[in-house]
Amino acid sequence: MAQAEARAAATLTANLRRRLTYYSPTIAIAVGVILLWEFIVLIFDIQQFLLPKPSAIFAEFMLQVDLWLAPGERSILFESSGATFWEAFGGFFIGCGGGILVALITSRWTIVSEATMPFAIAANSVPIIAFAPIMNNWFGITNPASKMAIVAIIVFFPTMINTVRGLTLVNAEQLELMRSYAAAPAHILFNLRIPNALPYIFSALRVASALSLIGAVVAEFFGGPRATLGVYITQEASAFDFAKAWTAIMMASIIGIAFYLVVLLAERRLMPWHVSLRGEG
Repeated sequence: MAQAEARAAATLTANLRRRLTYYSPTIAIAVGVILLWEFIVLIFDIQQFLLPKPSAIFAEFMLQVDLWLAPGERSILFESSGATFWEAFGGFFIGCGGGILVALITSRWTIVSEATMPFAIAANSVPIIAFAPIMNNWFGITNPASKMAIVAIIVFFPTMINTVRGLTLVNAEQLELMRSYAAAPAHILFNLRIPNALPYIFSALRVASALSLIGAVVAEFFGGPRATLGVYITQEASAFDFAKAWTAIMMASIIGIAFYLVVLLAERRLMPWHVSLRGEG
C-alpha cells in the first residue's frame, strides 16, 4: 500500500513538473508583457486616459470583486459579465447546434452540400456590424435574443463548413469496407463519419468559443442594457474612466479563455483517441 501511494505521489509530481515546464514560457511572457507595460507607462508618463497602468486596472478589478462579495452591494462589472456570457453562450449553443444539424442534413446529399456551400461562405464574410442594427430592430435593443442571434450567425457557418468537411472527407478504403459488409447508412454515419468529423467539429468549436464572446461584446456597442460588457466599456470610455473600461476588457478576456478551456476539456474527454492528444497526459 505504501509503495502504491509513493508511486502515485511520484506520478503526480512528475505530471505537475511536466505541466509547469510546458506552461512556464507562456507564464513568463505574460508576466514580462505586464511588467513592461507598467514600466513604459511610468517612464514615459503616459496619461491614464490614454493607457492606464496594469496596477490601476488590477486595483479596480479587486474593488469590483469586493463589491461583488460584500452583502447588500452590487458590482455592475460582474453583472455585465454574467449578462454578456449568457448572450455568448446562448448564441454559441444555437449557432453551433444549428450548424452541426444542417451539416448532417446537407452532407447526406452531395448536390445539396455543394449548392449551399457558396452561400455559407458568402454569409460568413459579412461583418458583424451589418447584422447588429437588423437584429436590434427585430428583437429589440435591450433583448438578449438580439445579441444571441448575432452570435449564432457568426458561429453557425464556420461550424457547418467544418462539420461538412469532416463528414465527407472520410477514408475511401474504410467507407468501401463498411459498404462491403452491407452496413446501413445510419451505421456508417455513427461509426465512421461522425468519429471522423469530431476533430473538425471541435476545431470549429474552439474558434467559435472566442468568436461568440467577441460577437456579443461588439453587438452590445450598438445598444443594449446597462449591465452588459459592451455598453459598460462604451460608457466608461466616454467618461474617460479607462481603468474601468480596461477592467471590463480583462473580464471579457477571462470569460473567453474559460470558455475556450471548457471546449478543450470536452474535446479531450470525448476524443482521447485522436492523434493530437495521444502524447498528452
